[in-house]
Amino acid sequence: MGISRARLALAVLAAGTSTAALAQDTTEAPNDGEIVVTAQRRAQSLLDVPLAVSALSGDSLASKGITNSAALGSAVPNLQINSPFGNTQPNFSLRGIGVANEYNSNQASPVGVYIDDVYLAPRTSHGMGLFDLDRIEVLRGPQGTLFGRNTTGGAINFITTKPSLKGSNGYVEVGYGNYNSFTAKGAVETTLSEDSVGLRLAVNYANGDGWMKNVFVGGRDGNSVDTLQGRATLRIKPGDSNLDVTLKAYGGRDRGTQAAPHGVGAFRTGLGFFETNESRMGDNNTDAWGFSGNVQLGLNDALTVTSITSYDGGKQHLQQAADGAPIDVLDITWISQYRQFSQELRANYDTDKLNLVGGVFYGWDRNITDNRFNIPLPPAGGFFQHYRQNRKSYAIFAQGDFDLSDNLVLTLGARYTKDKSRYDDAFAYLFLGAVGAPDTPIATTVPCAGVAGTCAYDPAARFALDDTNNALTGRVALSYTLPDDTLIYASYNRGYRAGAVNGGGYTSSSGISYIEPEKVNAYELGVKGRYLDRALTVAASLFYYDYRNQQLQDTRPGPVSFLVNTPKSEVYGLELESTLKASDDLSLNVAFGLLKSKYKELLLQGTDLSGNSLPFAPKLTAQAGFDWAMGELGGGKVTFSSNVAYSSRQYFSPFNQLNVVGSPQVNSELMQGANAKVNATLGWSNGSFGVRLFANNLFNRKTYAYGLDLRGAGFPYNFLVPAAPRTYGLSVRAGF
Repeated sequence: MGISRARLALAVLAAGTSTAALAQDTTEAPNDGEIVVTAQRRAQSLLDVPLAVSALSGDSLASKGITNSAALGSAVPNLQINSPFGNTQPNFSLRGIGVANEYNSNQASPVGVYIDDVYLAPRTSHGMGLFDLDRIEVLRGPQGTLFGRNTTGGAINFITTKPSLKGSNGYVEVGYGNYNSFTAKGAVETTLSEDSVGLRLAVNYANGDGWMKNVFVGGRDGNSVDTLQGRATLRIKPGDSNLDVTLKAYGGRDRGTQAAPHGVGAFRTGLGFFETNESRMGDNNTDAWGFSGNVQLGLNDALTVTSITSYDGGKQHLQQAADGAPIDVLDITWISQYRQFSQELRANYDTDKLNLVGGVFYGWDRNITDNRFNIPLPPAGGFFQHYRQNRKSYAIFAQGDFDLSDNLVLTLGARYTKDKSRYDDAFAYLFLGAVGAPDTPIATTVPCAGVAGTCAYDPAARFALDDTNNALTGRVALSYTLPDDTLIYASYNRGYRAGAVNGGGYTSSSGISYIEPEKVNAYELGVKGRYLDRALTVAASLFYYDYRNQQLQDTRPGPVSFLVNTPKSEVYGLELESTLKASDDLSLNVAFGLLKSKYKELLLQGTDLSGNSLPFAPKLTAQAGFDWAMGELGGGKVTFSSNVAYSSRQYFSPFNQLNVVGSPQVNSELMQGANAKVNATLGWSNGSFGVRLFANNLFNRKTYAYGLDLRGAGFPYNFLVPAAPRTYGLSVRAGF
């Protein structure tokens, strides 16, 4: 088969079997469909970037029914999102790399999360409502060169809409749905000085009853929503200068009820999947705010300097009845406050033969935690835990694209990172006291190297540790553009996630220590192109990971939690993404991800788990959808969009279906079987006014989003969190 026929065969294969994250974007060039992204810290066509990147515009998110970051997994291949707290503190896993079964707020996500290129260290702030976005870029694979530390799995960059500096515009959208859900969002933009100064204000509000019905008399329903967010963006481009300044401030809060779990089995008799019998339905209270300044200065036609400064903060106060029962078995109060500051200074140098990006970075973040664990002790009591964690990161980085010929490009990049972390002011104690009542300390457990209850209570006792990591990460890639503009690339990337301390250590200081950093050596082959007179877009990639020291939580009887390293794992797979503009009125999109993950060496609680799959790493994920302009009606256009997201079986625990010998755990329950969910929207719009009917999880599939072994920790059940049921409603949007 000739080269041209081989490329056509690949295009046809991708069109028929791949999934769609190559969504249309608001930054695309007029009448051309080219999607512009900044995945390499400079503006490029998506098809010119030798990386596996998915881009979704704000319109694409709406058509897929995605209103929160926790729902992104339905649109991106090999992306899984899970959390024991519902939409709060989501855990992102890309190509099998995530925080595994970790649930403590002090851990850094191995998938870096950014808003407008600002790194968000606290995972609490990752559970954001999505509103007034220009696009979302999901970069799969280690991004240790340009995006920095803690990106062993990849990076997600949420890019907000900024003032265009031309005229005034805005929109208002309100909606109502089942579970008495009301939503309102909008934005207004005004140009204070044409081409020079513009201001954009955006707001997002959502309120709804809980979809987890609580049959306990007088009890509140679980998973309710009460969200308010706002953002103000000021952009300044003085005169004809090459200076472009964007200043942004944001704030938001969530006040919903907890994600109600399936807990103690004895109290689930007669209950439906979306029902619970819980006497203490808790709250998921979170706050987030921040300020950032992005200053770009063009020094000449080739050189641009960019400074990005940010300061962010927030807190979480989660009250979690973790037993799903009308009796007090396990009730937890998770309280954390965080602050962070970051400064990045980089330069872009662009010539005909060289594109170079380089710079320096400094980041600081602090987490102060006060957790309370009420467990069934005789008499009632539990553990109180306090600690403070400070992390600092310093880095210098550079990446260059060198044109070896008109069609062949060599990419070389490197980043040197130094991370310092300190865990201090730490103490924990065993107390007597019922849930919600004042506690009486009876024994110090941190610092205490022995069994809980064996060290006398000392209110002045404190525990501290510190750690320093140094890492050299980088990228090497070759990319070649064929005469028909097909891009072929091969790359090697090295990723790194800093060492971490066990935030779950409260029964003894023997379980609190820093563990080794994660490292990933990633190899990838890819192809991208447009075919059939540019109607068909295709992106495909093959990848292999040598994954070392994955950080995961080992929950043991006591209950005692240990943060440990997995010595060796491997991950490999295939991804295909495609869109086809079948006609002026019909667009099809498909995506497909195959994944094989395996622990090559892992021993937990005396059980050999070698050969097991990594948690939250299904072997097959697929998405397919279409956007159909059905015709004209009443001076407007009627459109119908639908998409289906499929996932094969995934495990929530590294044990998969194995149990520890002599333990009551039943790890086969900690999984979700294969499932498919369908979303659909029907809309009418005349450009300035629109109406949309929507349904998510149309066929009401019953699935779990998270599971944790608590039988092995001494509790009489496993903790399982259901995912959302069918939701539907109507929204109306007016633009001006």
